[in-house]
Amino acid sequence: MQQQSADSIDLAGLVADLNSLLRLKTTVIGMKLFARTADMEAIPKIRRPNAVHTTDQIVSMAARLGWTVGITADDLVGAQCRAVIGLAPQDEKWLAGENYVGVWHGTAEDARKRQEALDVVPFGQYQALAVSPLASGRLDPPDICLVYATPGQMIILINGLQYTGYKKFEWGVVGETACADSWGRALKSGEPSLSLPCYAERRYGGVPDEEMLMALKPEHLAKAVVGMKALAKNGLRYPIPPYGIQSDVRAGMGVSYAKK
Repeated sequence: MQQQSADSIDLAGLVADLNSLLRLKTTVIGMKLFARTADMEAIPKIRRPNAVHTTDQIVSMAARLGWTVGITADDLVGAQCRAVIGLAPQDEKWLAGENYVGVWHGTAEDARKRQEALDVVPFGQYQALAVSPLASGRLDPPDICLVYATPGQMIILINGLQYTGYKKFEWGVVGETACADSWGRALKSGEPSLSLPCYAERRYGGVPDEEMLMALKPEHLAKAVVGMKALAKNGLRYPIPPYGIQSDVRAGMGVSYAKK
């Protein structure tokens, strides 16, 4: 199957399909980096913060409140948030991670190893970032989409991505600063990137206990929807009905495999 280009995708239709297939409770959003702040500020109905925030909070203003929000480095609380999205240098001071010694890590060596493990956008290319509900179409198109989902919803999304053009996904967990596992990695690599949202994302971004986060390009999300529709025709859909741990499994398996 030929992959669609981001410019040709009906974003509102894509979100409608996604919500129908997965029954998501959190708004699917887009994220886009800008080389010029003025281009970010030109987005229709853009909101600019009047306080200092984490990137997690900015993302959740779109995902939880449905806002379109734009930021520069000055709107973020510190170098960690800025560096992941390429709005601050990943210099020696940042790599040392001194603030995390005795907080998230027992030694300076451990803190440095964590900083070095983070997937980040290279510094110097961008001045601003915006997030917006994907269905609004205001980012025209976004660099990546962010999908918050439960593990059950997420595995169906992954199955959809793997329905054609199969590849094994291998993701890592950096621990704290898990936004580097999701939007940091996806912005840097262009590859679908799954994360377990970290303490900061849950405390400051309001991510519920049960949600995971997938960051992926619009083209990949469209491919996943096509795959999930095919799976649904095969009877493999969300929600996944429990079969019963003591039931004879042959009848259930027969629905999918009897003619194979």
